[in-house]
Amino acid sequence: QVQLVESGGGLVQTGGSLRLSCAASGRTFSMYAMGWFRQAPGKEREFVAGITRSGSITDYADSVKGRFTISRDNAKNAVYLQMNSLKPEDTAVYYCAASRDLGRISDTYFYWGQGTQVTVSS
Repeated sequence: QVQLVESGGGLVQTGGSLRLSCAASGRTFSMYAMGWFRQAPGKEREFVAGITRSGSITDYADSVKGRFTISRDNAKNAVYLQMNSLKPEDTAVYYCAASRDLGRISDTYFYWGQGTQVTVSS
């Protein structure tokens, strides 16, 4: 089993940057593809970015492509989301999640963190 804990959220102005971190427990972290999802009030949870077990392949939602970067450090059991050029529409609770394979469907991820709030002011 893997436990995930996100950190790094907060309040930032439009155009600013934040770096989210997700710390994983357990020795099997490198066996999982990892994803970041977000959920804004009144909206469904949506895929943001994903990364394969080795970190060699990444995937991004069109809405964040070119602004967000996902990375991982298997030695530290951590995955990161660098968010630049933030917009008010990026405001949401951000979750990291673990899956067997890289994908965009939340139902394929079986371990989830508790989420961290990101608020972008205009």
